[in-house]
Amino acid sequence: MPLNIVLIEPEIPNNTGNIGRLALASGSKLHLVKPFGFKIDDTRLKRAGLDYWQHLSVTYYDNIEQFFELNKDENMVFLSSHGTRNHWDIPFKDNLFLIFGKESVGLPKSVTEAYADRLYKIPLYSQHVRSLNLANAVSILVYEGLKQLQ
Repeated sequence: MPLNIVLIEPEIPNNTGNIGRLALASGSKLHLVKPFGFKIDDTRLKRAGLDYWQHLSVTYYDNIEQFFELNKDENMVFLSSHGTRNHWDIPFKDNLFLIFGKESVGLPKSVTEAYADRLYKIPLYSQHVRSLNLANAVSILVYEGLKQLQ
């Protein structure tokens, strides 16, 4: 698989469903880290993911510690509005893990501090916007990665 999309504690089922559809369409793998802000059988998740969910390569983790323990040797980058480098500077490679935080607060401070050298942002060009919708941000990163990997 070209890329891994990781959602740490996603809160909005529609976003997760749309990201699942994006993962399938792009040949990426989806990793979902609990706790979720919804039930995995939520009708809004299913509606956004349509009939694709059963075809999706998805791995579930009980918590963030389990995710990092099971993937400790993987190549990872972290997306945050607190990043100092733009997403265009990410060294995309096959199997890269793109780590995203929850919609309301992003990645935990412990993660952004521990991985500050791998922290990137999508630039925003308006002072009236503090962040992008999670599904939109994931889409931007995945297709930039696919472009660079071609």
